[in-house]
Amino acid sequence: MTVKPVVACLLSSALALPLAAQVPAGNTAPQPVPFVDTIPAARDIAYPGTIQLDVDATDTERGILRVKETIPVPQSGAMTLLFPKWLPGAHSPRGEIEKLAGLVIRANGRIVPWTRDPVDVFAFHIDVPSGAKSLDVQFQFLSATKADQGRIAVTPTMVSLQPNSVSLYPAGYYTRRIPIRMTATFPAGWTAAGALPAKVSGSTYAYEKTNYEILVDSPVLAGKYGKTWALSPRVDLNVFADDPKELAATPEQIDAHRRLVDQAVKTFGAQHYDKYEFLLSITDQLGGIGLEHHRSSENGVNPGYFIDWENSVTRRNLLPHEFTHSWDGKFRRGADLWTPDFRTPMRDSLLWVYEGQTQFWGYVLQARSGIVSKQDTLDAYAATIAIYDAAKARQWRPLIDTTNDPVISSRKPKGWTSWQRSEDYYNEGMMVWMEVDAMLRQKSGGTKSIDDFARAFFGIRDGDWGEVTYTFADVAATLNRILPYDWAGFLQQRLTETGKPAPTRGFAMNGYSLIYTTEPTSYFAKAEKARGIDVSYSLGLVVNKEGAVTTSIWDSPAYAASIDVGSQIEGVNGQSYSGERLKAAILAARGTKEPIRLLVRNGERFRDVVIDYHDGPRYPRLQKTGTGETGLDRLLAPR
Repeated sequence: MTVKPVVACLLSSALALPLAAQVPAGNTAPQPVPFVDTIPAARDIAYPGTIQLDVDATDTERGILRVKETIPVPQSGAMTLLFPKWLPGAHSPRGEIEKLAGLVIRANGRIVPWTRDPVDVFAFHIDVPSGAKSLDVQFQFLSATKADQGRIAVTPTMVSLQPNSVSLYPAGYYTRRIPIRMTATFPAGWTAAGALPAKVSGSTYAYEKTNYEILVDSPVLAGKYGKTWALSPRVDLNVFADDPKELAATPEQIDAHRRLVDQAVKTFGAQHYDKYEFLLSITDQLGGIGLEHHRSSENGVNPGYFIDWENSVTRRNLLPHEFTHSWDGKFRRGADLWTPDFRTPMRDSLLWVYEGQTQFWGYVLQARSGIVSKQDTLDAYAATIAIYDAAKARQWRPLIDTTNDPVISSRKPKGWTSWQRSEDYYNEGMMVWMEVDAMLRQKSGGTKSIDDFARAFFGIRDGDWGEVTYTFADVAATLNRILPYDWAGFLQQRLTETGKPAPTRGFAMNGYSLIYTTEPTSYFAKAEKARGIDVSYSLGLVVNKEGAVTTSIWDSPAYAASIDVGSQIEGVNGQSYSGERLKAAILAARGTKEPIRLLVRNGERFRDVVIDYHDGPRYPRLQKTGTGETGLDRLLAPR
């Protein structure tokens, strides 16, 4: 009776020994499963057949776009369909794949199963059955219904139809080699505008056959209330609004837009479109937008653009900027940014030209056309460059690295933009180009300017609306042809330097310097109406109407007091918060030893904050330092 337990124990020990000996030293360390890319690379060959795309955009209450797509297939077997991922103008992989729903693919009347690629989730793999000539694809694009879901593209009065959001395309081909024809149906009584010509039957628009690259570059804006003005024989202004009263533009306002077209053509010396369509939405319901296309642009502004013209001045840079992109960004494009399809990653190293010089020309053209006055343009410059005068981020992060921001942050909010940086290639790029203009004027004795660069770089091949790519060397070489100098060295220095002040030297060379005064400019005050109280250059804060901090400047008095984005100012010097009281407290503390006292809330936690600031209000403006007509005066003068 006692043998079995002893035997069992001996057997257990004997079995345990070899198992223990098999355990290796250290932790287990697996090897990766190799990934085999089964998505065919794009080839510059013609796709066999024309895709038919039909979009039902009538469900405007729920914001649902219903899609039917017929895709001819070259053969049976493996095939991959792609949803556009890397979008021109976004400079990043921002295709809204999450809003595609209800995808069903059929061939020969039967459902064809699809499998999403496990690495590139914008790709769908299918097995085309034998004998199939085409695929019948159905899905819906579900527009955001609240702003926290993304951009709202459909409202009861307007639809922003972007073809990249309502189509799939076959992998393995340059998108310019894929023929496609689109129809779109809108609610009864609506009208639509876009770059592609269309035959209209009621509220259905049958667009002419084109290729997929051009279709994606040809959005449509449709609405219940719309009006079109011809700005030139080749350019139209198409305006849609939530309320028809917003369409009451005066002849003088439309003339300013006509001068915008005229001044742009005179500046660049060529036109790179057959027809160009401004698509302007005046709305607080449709999502805001400013997006360039070769033969059109999507522009969204808040109500009041025409009927409150005096106070809409801060929004009138949008059309000059996006129009400039027809030349800079769409026709001339960075070689590493151009891609053959919407899956190939874009490289943004030349955005300081694409966006930086477009920002430069947007300000210049608004002044030359009078769509914004010269004085308001000078004040807008001051408001812009002061941001970089106060920011500390140039101590560690060079301008060129900000061209990666569209991919790094996808334009999501940041807590400390003045230290992290954002897409500074726009405005800091503009400042670099201002310095280029000033140097051309100075070194040539006033005979050359950046206008010469514009005509040489953008004014080629009139009527061509393809793409001419360029490199850094091409930019420097063009400048050298205008005026010999080490432009490559200069540009490289501005792009890569750190630990230097903001590059405002070009304004000073062109006769204007940034100063700070106790009163805001008219332009600054109007901008405050939209963004809230801006005391960036005194306390280092921007605070909205409810007292929420929307900006806190790194190393400012507010920063020293640990006030950040997310803080809520509840009180000022013992009284409840208001913007007027905050400004009054800054003024009252000037030249005294009394601090500014704030009651600050972060979540459920309250703090009494003391800010020892006594320099009073500080608002940026440009002060003329040169005599007579300066370089900047000449730059902003009409052609």
